[in-house]
Amino acid sequence: MTMTLLTDEVPTVDADRVRELVEYYYENDWTDGLPVVPVTETLLEEFLAATDRAPDDVLFTISHLNRSMTVRLAAINAAMAGCRADYFPTVIAAWEAIAKEPHPARGIWQSTTGTAPMLVVNGPVRERIGLNGRGNVFGSGFRANATIGRAIRLGCINVFGLHPHKLDQATQGTPAKFSACIAENEEQSPWEPLHVEHGFAPGDDVVTAFVIRSVVHIEARHTQEPEQLARDLIDTIARTGALIHEYTSALLVLTPEHAQVFAQAGWSKDDLRTYVFENARRTRAELAAVGKDALSHKTRWRLPSTHPDSMPDTASASDEPDAVASLHNPSSVQIMVAGADNAGVSAVVEIFTLNPPREIPFSQSRIGGER
Repeated sequence: MTMTLLTDEVPTVDADRVRELVEYYYENDWTDGLPVVPVTETLLEEFLAATDRAPDDVLFTISHLNRSMTVRLAAINAAMAGCRADYFPTVIAAWEAIAKEPHPARGIWQSTTGTAPMLVVNGPVRERIGLNGRGNVFGSGFRANATIGRAIRLGCINVFGLHPHKLDQATQGTPAKFSACIAENEEQSPWEPLHVEHGFAPGDDVVTAFVIRSVVHIEARHTQEPEQLARDLIDTIARTGALIHEYTSALLVLTPEHAQVFAQAGWSKDDLRTYVFENARRTRAELAAVGKDALSHKTRWRLPSTHPDSMPDTASASDEPDAVASLHNPSSVQIMVAGADNAGVSAVVEIFTLNPPREIPFSQSRIGGER
């Protein structure tokens, strides 16, 4: 692979003017803390020419803020984020998928919970615009991944006013608030990709939007037994720290090596999903030890059974009241393949889950229009 290192050669530009513009954006609080690309009308026209959508078309609204994301505003923020114009149809589809999610329009991104959008892209567009789905998939180094995710964050800040310490009241937040956009490694998956599993054609370009809380890596280089590997994943899905409501949801981002452990043993995605669903449980005593063995009457959040607002959880009335399920449906677990095939390192992405949880904890939009 040819690599070009940064040198002391610089293009001939008015550097003082560039710096002045960058500082202008900082002074107006139009950044996420990093420098942004100054947007000219000429640059904006390139973005708007990349879509057949009208500039005034509304992509997403937060009603209680009385603010909407139009195509033009999305283009401005995509350009500021460093996107190329040919990324813009993917950004539009991302906003349309986010608009289908129930949490963002209700203000989840203003919450102390500190969630963030995470985008998964499937289809041939991955190759066309250079989206990374292989090594370092959650890391840096790929313009399309970094800037498409950042376009969403800048839109949250500049259109909806979700500035930290102001309308964004996240207690701690997550690094995904800068950018979280990955592609599926469809070519190394033994199963059908995420978008095909949910009714799209293999040649469709699709963005899937999740509302996430964290990404936890699973180091499992020691086993070729599918049950052992599944239990390693379950240990993270069912951890008590992940439980806010009665149930949780998760996206398993399996490295190709781990996906093959399951596939070579004859497990389908549904087999893995079912195994995780049936075994992701905590004992009543384990939940009581961390003060999460009951639910709040008001919020249905987990709290101690000794709390005056408490009520029994669903498991309490079941045949196994001391075995508390962490998941509501098998579909609370979604599965995709991403990452390199050089080590057994997968990830559990923790999805923010309402009570009662949705059967399918994400939303999808086809790039270029509805299916």
